[in-house]
Amino acid sequence: MSKFYVTTPIYYVNDRPHIGHAYTTVLADVLARSHRSLSDATFFLTGTDEHGQKVQQAAEKRGVSPLAHCDETVVRFQELWTRLGITNDHFIRTTQANHKRIVAKIMQDLYDRDEIYKADYTGWYCVGCERFFTEKDLVDGKCPDCGRDVNAITESNYFFRMSKYQDWLIDYIQTHPDFILPAFRANETLGFLKKPLGDLCISRPKSRLSWGIELPFDPDYVCYVWFDALINYISGVGYGTDEEKFNSWWPASCHLIGKDILTTHSVYWPTMLKAIGLPMPKTIFAHGWWLTGNSKMSKSLGNVVNPMDMIDRAGVDAFRYFLLAEMSPGNDANFSEDAFISRYNSDLANDLGNLLSRVSKLTIRATGGEIPAPNELNADDAELANAVTQAISAMESSLESYKLDQGINAAMNAIRAGNRYLEKCAPWTLAKNGDTARLHTVLHNAAEALCKVAVLLAPVMPQKMTELLCVLGADKAGISGIADLAGLKSVAGFIMKEASPLFPRIIVETDPGAAAPAPKAEKKAKTEKSAPEKTQAPENVLISIDDFFKTQLKTAKVLSAEKVDGADKLLKLSIEVGPEVRQLVAGVAQFYSPEQITGKTIVIVANLKPAKIRGIESQGMLLAAKNGNDLKLVTIDGDMPSGISIG
Repeated sequence: MSKFYVTTPIYYVNDRPHIGHAYTTVLADVLARSHRSLSDATFFLTGTDEHGQKVQQAAEKRGVSPLAHCDETVVRFQELWTRLGITNDHFIRTTQANHKRIVAKIMQDLYDRDEIYKADYTGWYCVGCERFFTEKDLVDGKCPDCGRDVNAITESNYFFRMSKYQDWLIDYIQTHPDFILPAFRANETLGFLKKPLGDLCISRPKSRLSWGIELPFDPDYVCYVWFDALINYISGVGYGTDEEKFNSWWPASCHLIGKDILTTHSVYWPTMLKAIGLPMPKTIFAHGWWLTGNSKMSKSLGNVVNPMDMIDRAGVDAFRYFLLAEMSPGNDANFSEDAFISRYNSDLANDLGNLLSRVSKLTIRATGGEIPAPNELNADDAELANAVTQAISAMESSLESYKLDQGINAAMNAIRAGNRYLEKCAPWTLAKNGDTARLHTVLHNAAEALCKVAVLLAPVMPQKMTELLCVLGADKAGISGIADLAGLKSVAGFIMKEASPLFPRIIVETDPGAAAPAPKAEKKAKTEKSAPEKTQAPENVLISIDDFFKTQLKTAKVLSAEKVDGADKLLKLSIEVGPEVRQLVAGVAQFYSPEQITGKTIVIVANLKPAKIRGIESQGMLLAAKNGNDLKLVTIDGDMPSGISIG
């Protein structure tokens, strides 16, 4: 049996959890749930970092002891993780007696082996980062990491001989390509290691900081908070107390971290492990930041998103889905309420909700709810089955590469393929015409596709996908994990229930103080209906950078194109946007034939709300320049993959 041990960073308890904390923890939870779904033995560790100067100062400001402060604030994280459905196997606190004993034991062992020594030190100290920096490290005289003021400090301290492992670490990173991911983060660490690596100060004098783990060989000092915190990854699975448990889980499969703590995890931690005599974790994966516009979310800027607000607005599963689908791990992602609502309505309310509603209503109407057995299959059936098979493969691959957004996109592509399948096969017409054999085949295939995709998305949206599987009757057959899909021969005989909306559409309320909208014009006759009229923005109107970043421009490759029946100006395009295949309707048929546009790499507005044009859903808008009767597509010069952001 395969094993999977995943960790999050342990979070400081001097503030409330925000979307960054939530993202890392949900990502770890989805990885853990997915590996359990594959029948892998799984252990998921998270927790809180409760020592250090920031915690001590926060407690002093409140007039309470540091431990009392920690006991009160840790609840915020524990409550949020419960609300988010986090399935961690252990929640570690660095104030726990067992963890403190292990840290002291490791320090004493390293000291006895001369891996730790005492020396005088002069440097610049950042309280916020709780790190020393040399003069050359500073940027404009301030902390290079957070930009805060630093203090000049000269004092005696204890040091870990980190420098002796520099050459070993460089060689290890270069010979283990999966050790630091994404690969460009490994290059960042190697760039850092081009400079001579100093020894690591691992103590703080009690005269300056008393809140920490006391050094076992000198009671006048406490342990540096990072040296203490990193050890949680081994103390949390039994190191020094339960060797059988520890050996069953270590080395870790994946340390999930934010990119801002890359150095501590890719330099400090490996050298510590090497000195202790333990093997390295398989992967350290550094994800990006959540941004508002062009800025990282931070309390000082007042742009931090409270996860509770989004959960209250749309539910836990929708929030989890947005976090995982919107960010490609390793890269930064922009958060906006508009983007959240757009993805929710498009992916969940429209695509997924529409397919479930159609399949359940049609099956109940046709058979009383029993999913029928399929009959003879044709090319349309094979196309849907292939989309689902690709989704299963993509989800498993995305787990290995930690790019879950790609697996989620593939699953949603299978849902969209299910909707296209129903449009093409028109089961409502089959029922009307009495073609029972074909009707039963279509209903079976659509239900089976829903069942398999629900299993794939269950780690992301556990509550809602459990509900969906119950609607399909799959829960009675014991279908709940990816490992169960291999034994699923057919969903025939499952009893389907009537489905209530899993994701009710979010209606954006208009400002009550705004002017009333103009009366809608009467609809034209169907024969005159064409693409929606474009609204022309006034010229010379300045917008903010935040307004600009609301629009997601991406490269897209045109896979195929065909004319829309009865519409001289419209082409229906199948486009590739990264791992996703979309449908787009564009009014360019007078300027480009299907053959001329196929194969081009164009630029699209990727986060435009889907629209129906001539009854065909269009998922985005391409960019073009028009001068009188001449129109030219905005295309990419040279070879560039699809799905790349423009801007």
